[in-house]
Amino acid sequence: MKLKCWSTYLFLAASLLACDSSPSKSPKNDKNGGEKNKSTGVQVYIVQPASFAETLEVPGNILANESVEIHPEISGRIVALNLQEGKTIEKGTVLAKLYDGDLVAQLRKLEVQLQLAQKTEERQAQLLRVQGISQQDYDISLLQVNNLKADIGIIKTSLEKTEIKAPFNGQISLKNISVGAYVTPANVITKINQNNILKVDFAIPEKYSARIKLGQLVALVTAGNIAETNAKIIAIDPNVEEKSRSLLVRAQLINPTKAVLPGSFAKIKISFDPDPNALLVPAQAILPQARGKKIIVYRNGIAQFQDVTTGVRSAEKIQIIEGLNSGDTIVVTGLMSIRPEGKITIRNIQNPQP
Repeated sequence: MKLKCWSTYLFLAASLLACDSSPSKSPKNDKNGGEKNKSTGVQVYIVQPASFAETLEVPGNILANESVEIHPEISGRIVALNLQEGKTIEKGTVLAKLYDGDLVAQLRKLEVQLQLAQKTEERQAQLLRVQGISQQDYDISLLQVNNLKADIGIIKTSLEKTEIKAPFNGQISLKNISVGAYVTPANVITKINQNNILKVDFAIPEKYSARIKLGQLVALVTAGNIAETNAKIIAIDPNVEEKSRSLLVRAQLINPTKAVLPGSFAKIKISFDPDPNALLVPAQAILPQARGKKIIVYRNGIAQFQDVTTGVRSAEKIQIIEGLNSGDTIVVTGLMSIRPEGKITIRNIQNPQP
């Protein structure tokens, strides 16, 4: 009987403990629920279309309009030089003269042989008219005359190559040889630059290939000339380089100063036509993600995380190409404390609409 009473007592005690441990709303749960429903105060920015002119800056290289290394066409000893370093010369000016004594001697010998062969050919022609010789004999004498004329032409061409002339009007660079030196076609005697007209070569990213055109003006600055110089695009490479994915462009400088020299580094500034309906947002509104970028959009007091595609950026703003519409309200402060679908309250509008 006592055992039965103790069992009943234990069963009642266990029931009371189970009732006391039943779920109930604790102060902690009330606090969490309040934080979840709490609204975050933020500053917002209203997206509005605006005119935006994109500017691209790329490095470039200044080039002379014409530039060439002067090499001798044949080997020989230099007997005369007409290289005034830094001076401007005209096309056809003799810059250097190679020894030609042996060629002159060969030419004189061939000229004497030609005179004799021509007299023989004339006599053979008279005999042929009276059938004193065969046609074959006359053809042999005529062939001899023609062969000598060809040999004389070769010697004269070699003699012309002993005179190294300027291929165009230009400025002589520093000379690399002296009188008496033996040179071959591999030797560089000097270099000539046509500096009165200057060009600049530069490369632009592939995505700008459709926005560049002939006749477009660009600005450039070199280390030796602080003031900007304008240039006009005169040629565009028809192919994009596969390795760099860039397009080569060439422009001609307009009224270059003497401070701009060939070979100088130049910083090219290209201004494209403005987009009158560009959507620009403050840079701090962008949330970088592992795969793209997001912007928090305010819609009826709720924070919605929107995927966007960005374009170029200015000093303070970034262009949005895709993901936003004109009139959207985006959050620009407190981004790290806002959760998706969280409640937000507008405290201030950075650019209120009129």
